[in-house]
Amino acid sequence: MNLEELQNIIRAEVGVLLYFSGENCSVCHALRPKFKELFDDKFKEIKQIYLDAHKNLEISAHYQVFSVPTMLVFLDGREFVREGRTVSIYQLEERLERPYGMITG
Repeated sequence: MNLEELQNIIRAEVGVLLYFSGENCSVCHALRPKFKELFDDKFKEIKQIYLDAHKNLEISAHYQVFSVPTMLVFLDGREFVREGRTVSIYQLEERLERPYGMITG
């Protein structure tokens, strides 16, 4: 996937989760299943995209991702949430519930 394809997806979808990780990042690998479970259960209409930040340098640079893990959530084509390193799954859920509900009705 290149930057243009990703931007088209972000514009076309109700919401997009971009999860930037790294091959040697143990925190990234520990958090990923928790994010997947949350989005599969509560935010089904948000498309989940997982990217290796080191293998996708153009995309990482465009979104100013300088450390992993970094998680971006786009709603209606706009960046709504940006979290890095330590992320509370519960706080993220609380932040997304209302706007996600308003968008998806």
